[in-house]
Amino acid sequence: MSYEHHILNPATEEVVATVTASTAADVDAAVVRATAAQRAWAAAAPADRARLLRRFAATVDEHIEELARLEVREAGHTLGNARWEAGNVRDLLDFAAGGVERLNGRQIPVAGGLDITLLEPLGVIGVIAPWNFPMPIAAWGTAPALAAGNAVLLKPAETTPLTALRLAELAREAGLPEHLFQVLPGAGDVAGHALVEHPGVAKIVFTGSTRVGKRIMAECADRVKRVTLELGGKSPNIVFADADIEAAALATPMSFLDNSGQDCCARTRILVQRTAYDRFMELLAPAVEAVVVGDPLDDKTQMGPLISRSQLERVRAYVPQGADAIRGSAPEGPGFWFPPTVLTGTAPDAPVATEEVFGPVAVVLPFDDEQDAVRLANATEYGLSGSVWTRDIGRALRVSRAVRAGNLSVNSHSSVRYSTPFGGYKQSGLGRELGPDALTAFTETKNIFISTEA
Repeated sequence: MSYEHHILNPATEEVVATVTASTAADVDAAVVRATAAQRAWAAAAPADRARLLRRFAATVDEHIEELARLEVREAGHTLGNARWEAGNVRDLLDFAAGGVERLNGRQIPVAGGLDITLLEPLGVIGVIAPWNFPMPIAAWGTAPALAAGNAVLLKPAETTPLTALRLAELAREAGLPEHLFQVLPGAGDVAGHALVEHPGVAKIVFTGSTRVGKRIMAECADRVKRVTLELGGKSPNIVFADADIEAAALATPMSFLDNSGQDCCARTRILVQRTAYDRFMELLAPAVEAVVVGDPLDDKTQMGPLISRSQLERVRAYVPQGADAIRGSAPEGPGFWFPPTVLTGTAPDAPVATEEVFGPVAVVLPFDDEQDAVRLANATEYGLSGSVWTRDIGRALRVSRAVRAGNLSVNSHSSVRYSTPFGGYKQSGLGRELGPDALTAFTETKNIFISTEA
């Protein structure tokens, strides 16, 4: 039975929309429609598919401001961030469109004939997107899957379906075939579960918690269904004494406060070499305290609210009362607000230092030398991202290779570019998204041998 779900503005707690949740029957009907649409889409000329995807990108570009303001209302993102996110959807579609006509197989030398490989679309792809970056992460799976000749069923997070629904409308306006890209809002244990279990869905792309990702992986394994997982993170920010300490300190706040810390790549473990610790902390404190937290629609705002009341309570539970900390400020009254917080004097094995908080909370841990820094950086079950600050290029490369994470950044906090691969080690995920090989992740390799013997 379907039900109505209220969408709240996290900054005001006001209801901004009501959405009908999809049922298992809705998912089944969507798969039937998508299967028929996919066959026609895969049969279309590559140039025609690329042209339509570029038109989709252009249509998104025409609606950047509308999409951004919708994201602010449903997710509480700052307006600047939301504009970037909508632009990222556009860029992903353009990038994926460029790969349609370059999705090449190979000719392999063999005796007695000619051997070729073809890259064929999988069919119907289920994309289960999170609430922390609803637009870009939905596009991570959707854009390359469509470009490779597949149909996509997108299940957005229950709290943030509005931008996904609007993107589906824009796809139709741009001329994409009906039912090729459908959005199924609803609960994860209903609509999401139905997508995972459905025999007509060839692959699941999931971004979310490690706990849920493990369950999806197990369910997909039972059906030998392909899966890509982008899961949790507890990323280190490693600052060596030979680094530009001022630059490292000033860049640190937004490395874990962007999107209110609701980011798998957030650098929430700040590792500082002991000989530079005092100077780093002197610079970090005013930088954290200066972060502007408030109305997401104000261009001066750097950090907005958390997504929900439950997430606010989860974050609060990680911060002990009376703990030594650097604290910023946050609004009082309606909204799910939590101030920027950097905990000091925390044990390296404390839950707040090892578990993903998913909020504006970081810990600072001193280290002695390079070996100690690597040991601390790897002392977590996650391995998604991280930063290394040093002027020594040899050290930068040694440490980057030694840290068990999928995405490292030297003297910066960059993690995600649509043109480079993204994914995690250990319990941060399985597979890679984005980058030059993104389309191949949505294809099956077929080998054909043609005998030339008389």
